[in-house]
Parts: sequence; structure tokens; C-alpha cells
Amino acid sequence: MKKIIVPIDFSEHSEYALETAAVLAKKYNAEILALHMLELSNALISSAENLQQEETVFYLKLAEQKFQEFLNKDYLQDVNVTPLVKHFKVFSEVSEVAKEHDVDLIIMGSHGASGLKEVLVGSNTEKVVRHSNIPVLVIKQNPILTDFENVIFASDFSDEAVAPYLNASKLFEALNTKVHLVYVNLPDNRFRSSTEIEKRVATFLKKADGNLDKMKNVAYVNDYTIEQGVLNYSNIVGADLVAVATHGRKGLAHFFEGSISEDIANHSTLPVMTFKI
Repeated sequence: MKKIIVPIDFSEHSEYALETAAVLAKKYNAEILALHMLELSNALISSAENLQQEETVFYLKLAEQKFQEFLNKDYLQDVNVTPLVKHFKVFSEVSEVAKEHDVDLIIMGSHGASGLKEVLVGSNTEKVVRHSNIPVLVIKQNPILTDFENVIFASDFSDEAVAPYLNASKLFEALNTKVHLVYVNLPDNRFRSSTEIEKRVATFLKKADGNLDKMKNVAYVNDYTIEQGVLNYSNIVGADLVAVATHGRKGLAHFFEGSISEDIANHSTLPVMTFKI
């Protein structure tokens, strides 16, 4: 891991994300790109009027000053931090900045105790999650544990889950993290027998890894909802992080139908990391 982007809106939640990034940056000698998006209209930016041009410069200078003050944190000492101030329309541009700078991870704070249930509907975090081709780590509260020694990666082990699984495996290997794969079996029309599940997982791992070495790392959990299964199992193994897959602009992964993924983040005290399908 060489570069981490942290979008900053000066809230306490973006500070949670920044502090988490600082821990990871120190551990892996990574650079933090602290990104503040200054929302200025096209009319204001492109105007030829001297007064409006002066107003644009004023807002830019004000943002830069406030930004420098925000980045004056003790936990950022000895961390390579590059401040970036961009203007115009907010976080839809984060993925473009990430691509431009060859970033490995985006870390964002989730507003409010309700977690992603709020921020994944018409919000900046939701826009980043849906547009980003690189992993997005969403932090809900002041970071306590950022070692991420144990992570839960829940999957339906379908063909479309192969790509996010491989991306997750690559990242977690770099973080020296133990990955617990979990399949949640439900008592409804999606119920599968043990034999059916094992066959599905074996087919998946052969396609993804070319072998069945990780069969021993797959847990089969029976529960009434996927959310309950994932969260209960994360408690059993002492997970530090829950990883899920997303369909990008199509919304959350098919495996997490409806609001399941949002519910997981909403009721989980753990950080959530998303990987695009």
C-alpha cells in the first residue's frame, strides 16, 4: 500500500478517517492524500467578472487556510501528507483523483451512529462507493483498532464475486490480514444443502485461486438473515473489519439484496470496506 486518499469535509467523521489513515500510513510507509473538495458553481469559477473572480480566490484561500489548520494533528507527525484542494462538484471526482495519483485505498468517515444506512442514500460516501474502482474503507467512529488482523469477507460465491474476492485477497495479503470467508445459508428459497454449498464454494475457489487451499477458511453459517449471520460470525472470530462487494453504480452487490449491506454497517461496530464488482 503506497497511497491513501482521505476526503476531508472538516467534520469529526472525516477526522476519524484521517486518523485511521495515519495509522495505516505509518505501518506501511504510505502517503496520505488529504482531499478537500471546494464546492463552487461553474458560473462562479468561469465568470469573467472581477468581483466574482475575487470571490472565488477568497474561498479558495479560506479553504486552504482552514485545511492547513485541520491537518495540524499530532498523529500526523512523521506521516507524508499531501493536501489537495479541488473545486467544483465534490466527491464524485474522488475516483478520478484516485486514478490520477494511482491510489490504493480511499478512507471515509460515516456520518452519524446509523452508519451506512444514512450515508449510502444520496450522500458523498455513497457516490464514492458507487464510482470507485478501488477499495473504500468506511469508518463509523473514532478508531480504536486499525490493525485489521481478522477480516470477514461475506460472499455468495457466484462468478461475479470472483473479481472483488481477488482484489480483497490482494489487499488483505499486503495488510497481513487473516481473511475469514463466510457463506450465510437462509431458511427460505435461497436455502442450500451442505453438499450444494460446498460444491458452489469449490467451483468458485478453483476459478478464483486455481486450487482449493482456502476451503478450510470458509465458514457456513445458518441464520435468519445474512446480516445476523455475518455479524454473529464476526463476533465469534473476533473480526476487526467486515468486507462486502458492490455493483458500483448499480448499487450494492446482488448477494446483499435490498438493504442488507446497509443493515450490516448500521448495526456493526466494525469498519466496513467495499470492493467493486
